[in-house]
Amino acid sequence: MFDAVLHPRRRSVLLAMAGVPVLLTACAKTEGGGSDGGGGSADGITAGTTDKVTALDPAGAYDNGSSMVWTQCYGYLLNIEIGSTDGMPKPDLAESAEFTGDTDYTVVLKDGLTFANGNPLTSKDVKHSFDRQLAIADPNGPSSLLANLDSVEAVDDKTVVFHLKEPKDQTFPYVLSSPAGPIVEAASFPADKLLADADIVKAKAFCGPYTITSFKLNELVAYEAFDGYKGLYGAPKATSVSTTYYADANNMKLDVQQGNVDVVYRSLSATDIDSLKKDSKVTVHDGPGGEIRYIVFNFDTMPFGAKTAEADPAKAKAVRQAAADLIDRAAIAKDVYKDTFTPLFGYIPDGLPGAGSQFKTNYGDGAGGPDAAKAKGRLEAAGVPTPVKLSLQYNPDHYGESSGDEYAAVKAQLEKDGLFEVDLQSTEWVQYSKDRVADVYPAYQLGWFPDYSDADTYLSPFFMIDNFLVNHYANEQVDQLITQQRSTDDAAAREALFGQIQDLVSEDVSTLPLLQGSQIAVSVKDLQGVELDSSFKFRYGPLSK
Repeated sequence: MFDAVLHPRRRSVLLAMAGVPVLLTACAKTEGGGSDGGGGSADGITAGTTDKVTALDPAGAYDNGSSMVWTQCYGYLLNIEIGSTDGMPKPDLAESAEFTGDTDYTVVLKDGLTFANGNPLTSKDVKHSFDRQLAIADPNGPSSLLANLDSVEAVDDKTVVFHLKEPKDQTFPYVLSSPAGPIVEAASFPADKLLADADIVKAKAFCGPYTITSFKLNELVAYEAFDGYKGLYGAPKATSVSTTYYADANNMKLDVQQGNVDVVYRSLSATDIDSLKKDSKVTVHDGPGGEIRYIVFNFDTMPFGAKTAEADPAKAKAVRQAAADLIDRAAIAKDVYKDTFTPLFGYIPDGLPGAGSQFKTNYGDGAGGPDAAKAKGRLEAAGVPTPVKLSLQYNPDHYGESSGDEYAAVKAQLEKDGLFEVDLQSTEWVQYSKDRVADVYPAYQLGWFPDYSDADTYLSPFFMIDNFLVNHYANEQVDQLITQQRSTDDAAAREALFGQIQDLVSEDVSTLPLLQGSQIAVSVKDLQGVELDSSFKFRYGPLSK
């Protein structure tokens, strides 16, 4: 796991780029990849994934598959160095970034920045990028990360001041490196609506290490190195990359074993990973993950939810708490994931300051195991008739093929003692991501890949009022404490607030944490530069053969 480093008050993040290589001119892209065979050349790399892309527009998605693409083609003001062990943001497109007042965070851009279409990148584009996130506020987008942003001021062509609502925001530098942080061109991206994928590719309004030369949604993306990128990572070693999107992880596994694809990232099953570790033709790379799996309860549509015919908040809470009493995380981790995931007993995972254990001590048998008698007692005390009929939804293609086994296990655990009757259903990710924010699912699976290496990324997006989950959870005390921790620059005091927040939310059971895991990539033997670090971003730039 990893350790978060708190961002000190008024810390100046200054760039020292001496010795960073000048970008190379992009070479012609390598065609093919994935099941087409061929692997990558010395300059061209082929990659594979089962992750799905929701949108190329950074205002229109908040998932790992989309962010994976953004990481390659968009620039960020701040970013995380490759190989970082502390996850501290450093200037990327910025020359410098610092607090110039309790609520003012000032960024100065590098000289001569451009987009891949040749247009200059100025403070106007930076302001536009963040203003449109807040204006569009897409329910599937990352605008919730900007809850503390009041306004953005373009002082001159190179200088931007972010005016914050709350002072001394310890997380704001991290937010600039998060999915809310990609810089887009004001001339190409509308201020108040999303831009279609095809129009983004046509505009060539990219300012990251790569441009996209060809895009077919969830089938193939072709990248070429952008010779105008002047950011933190320097020239990509891989001058072209072709990413194939697999519908079947088994085919992806076979392709990397046969050398038809150079590297695959997300999501092979635990059984496949275990098998590949014994294959001398490939290398399994394991890095700090911070990834978590959990169940979301919709407070409006779950049993006894606020908009159901038998609405009763006390009964709804008892249902959530009883479910927490019945889950056996260790069994799921062992039987389904062969311990590539481990039990998660709090909202902040192990390895971060404030890591929680509330679901170990306060639920089940008090030692991490289930307790049906306790669950039954909660339901009886609240007057909830059993079995509780619960509709539970999971996704079969976004979190790996083991999701089916995981949620079959969850269903069996909830139903074992007759307290629940679970209607388990699945939906493909593209539709799933729309349905979950439209109150279609009373309870449903989600996974979380951290936006940045600070514990706040496991709290603010989930439990603030009007949160990303859109599950209608609202607790004003939690809201106040989350705001307070962001402005607390004393590490011990901030950690204590993390504990208070988790105590309150675990009592409400807005979400039910299940598992935590690490990052896994598998490559052919002669591929170099696979970096799985505390940035939690898989970058193509360092790859070479």
